[in-house]
Amino acid sequence: MYAVIGRFTPQAFALLRIVSGLLFMVHGTSKLLAFPASGHPPMPPLSFPAGISGIIELVCGALITVGLMTGVAAFIASGEMAVAYFMAHAKGGFWPIQNKGELAVLFCFVFLYFAAHGAGIWSIDGVLRKRTT
Repeated sequence: MYAVIGRFTPQAFALLRIVSGLLFMVHGTSKLLAFPASGHPPMPPLSFPAGISGIIELVCGALITVGLMTGVAAFIASGEMAVAYFMAHAKGGFWPIQNKGELAVLFCFVFLYFAAHGAGIWSIDGVLRKRTT
């Protein structure tokens, strides 16, 4: 299988980063701008925790999507998802499937991987790294 699809590992990683960043960013726009509509009114940007998390999701999601300061943005996003899991989901039961925290856990660990790995190809970080070497 590696011979068939393994040669596209850098592209697959870039797509994972871009799609994950976009999905995270949409959580932020939904909280702050009510777009796309989620059934909740927009939150004031400095309200806690929804407004602050909306700012983190919008800004870090955008940075992860374009691959700019990816390590820092992904580390902050990962931490936010860990906090979200324990503040909002963990009290609903031990297993994420019970407490509806699967997405928070998945985002947390995907972003932790991005923080450790870097942005990869198709990123502003990659372009800047090539210019400095």
